[in-house]
Amino acid sequence: MTRRSVIAGCGAYLPARIVTNHELAQRVDTSHEWIVQRTGIHQRHIADDREKTSDLAIAAAHDAIESSGLSAADIDLVILATATPDHTFPSTATMVQASLGITRGAAFDVHAVCSGFIYALNVADNFVRLGQADNVLVIGAETFSRILDWEDRSTCVLFGDGAGALVLSAATGAGNSADRGVLATCLHSDGRQHDLLFVDGGPSSSRTVGHVRMEGREVFKHAVRNLSSVIGEVLEAAQLDRSEVDWLVPHQANRRIIATTAKKLELPDDKIVMTIDRHGNTSAASVPLALNDAVRDGRITTGDVVILEAMGGGLTWGASAIRW
Repeated sequence: MTRRSVIAGCGAYLPARIVTNHELAQRVDTSHEWIVQRTGIHQRHIADDREKTSDLAIAAAHDAIESSGLSAADIDLVILATATPDHTFPSTATMVQASLGITRGAAFDVHAVCSGFIYALNVADNFVRLGQADNVLVIGAETFSRILDWEDRSTCVLFGDGAGALVLSAATGAGNSADRGVLATCLHSDGRQHDLLFVDGGPSSSRTVGHVRMEGREVFKHAVRNLSSVIGEVLEAAQLDRSEVDWLVPHQANRRIIATTAKKLELPDDKIVMTIDRHGNTSAASVPLALNDAVRDGRITTGDVVILEAMGGGLTWGASAIRW
């Protein structure tokens, strides 16, 4: 029998404040129609001035732990994917750990921007497979609104805030694609594409945090090519055929990117989980937020094959194949 990780529970949190396209159109030169046509976004959630990334992460974590039927005392590892930590250090994961009352194991952040949750999931899965952890809390949480230039319509209309979480638990299986749990994950990065999507600031380069800068057309081209490729790669690694995929849960960056990627893979619209119209791009929180939606409303059920994918600044990209 082979040790592997299964999804024991999932959770999510979205800030109460909703900012519509019509509201943004009063601040920058844009319109509801322009945003929807180019991105598919209708609204996004924005964190309150008093809400930090850790607050969002803690709320999603509580939801995921409750869903799993476990308690905080059962968690022996916390991995938080974020590009918007509360502080330069310590890691935001340690603050989540302390707030939840977890006193054993380890906690740390993973930084791969929009791909962060896929990276964190892979790290967690490896910890479980190696027997170094039994129950891992994996979180994607962002307050991207804090790093936006609200006068740049090419970026400020795209992003929102939120958090999603999963609990991975150890299980045993035959070691093939019929087993429940994480079947395979494939990760990539290409630092040569740094200038396509980045924040122009940081502790060692300037005294300011900076803002998101993006070459939208180039990012679009890389996203379609890289995501199509890595999905094919992860299906091969998991020994699955495209026809066996029940759900694609993509990073919610742009409706056109999602549609183009799905078309290349010959996946019908009814197999794609979409939340971009309501959430916008929530970076590392995007995939777990969408996944939680599809689990809670009953679309994803036991035995379903689910593909998660994302691409972000770095450039980084990756995909996971899971049998629910």
